[in-house]
Amino acid sequence: MIHAKDLVKTFGETVAVDHASFHVREGQIVGFLGPNGAGKTTALRIITCFMPANDGTATVAGHDVHDEPLAVRRVIGYLPENVPLYGEMRVRQYLDYRGRLKGLRERRDRRKRIDEVMDRCWVTDVERKQCGALSKGYRQRVGLADALIHDPKILILDEPTVGLDPNQIRETRKLIKALGSDHTVLLSTHILPEVEGVCDHIIIIHRGKIAATGTPEDLKEKHAGQAAIVLEADGPQDRIEQTLSAIDGVTSVTRRAEDGRTVFRIETRGQADLRGAVSRKIAEKGWTILELHRQRATLEDIFVRITMRED
Repeated sequence: MIHAKDLVKTFGETVAVDHASFHVREGQIVGFLGPNGAGKTTALRIITCFMPANDGTATVAGHDVHDEPLAVRRVIGYLPENVPLYGEMRVRQYLDYRGRLKGLRERRDRRKRIDEVMDRCWVTDVERKQCGALSKGYRQRVGLADALIHDPKILILDEPTVGLDPNQIRETRKLIKALGSDHTVLLSTHILPEVEGVCDHIIIIHRGKIAATGTPEDLKEKHAGQAAIVLEADGPQDRIEQTLSAIDGVTSVTRRAEDGRTVFRIETRGQADLRGAVSRKIAEKGWTILELHRQRATLEDIFVRITMRED
């Protein structure tokens, strides 16, 4: 649905997007990740025809963003980071206006569609309220309703939960997940739990370059590094550390205080699972295991590792 090849965008001497190539398949919810200033928003603005690239090509649903910008805009719904609502308009009035701009000519059809998107985005209760009086959460929801009003094939969401409170963030994530059943979604964010709970594919951009791409599972497997085991045991702490360090396959043992207890983090070679060996050694010494589990790399660990590597 979205194919970008060697996109370049510069602002003076600053390179915002540096030969970035990526693609989004139909029906996917794709997380577009990167630190602040990584080039996420610039890349999205190129794809949505808000600004031209200096070089490279991009197509959306088969339409070239340079040669067919109007055709591209018909098939996408775009929620920018800062939603540009008309403050003096009431919510229903605003959505009616936006629906007419996006080709919903028949009043009956437009009214039905407005009811559908207001219900789906939880804004029916503020339909008569002026947009300028809405809270940040409601502004985001109205912006999303606007993006959905013409039932686009593709949704492009730039930081959709920025500035929302925890309850609003949870609701918005649930909505994005539900939207994935009917739309292809490209979700730009730097909030890792947002991606882990919603997306089935990830693109990581850093300093304008695509640093990694794949499913969350693929990225964890490829970039996880060493495996780790966490142990809490009742016994002489120095001797426990020495015993753990002597186990074949253990590369390092670190000890830290955590909530009034001592916890050992055991790094192992590759992805080896040495919980059995650790358990046997502790039992042989007559010490008691209070906690033993394997610590898997999180998406946050992978993100930090990739961006630090690129730096």
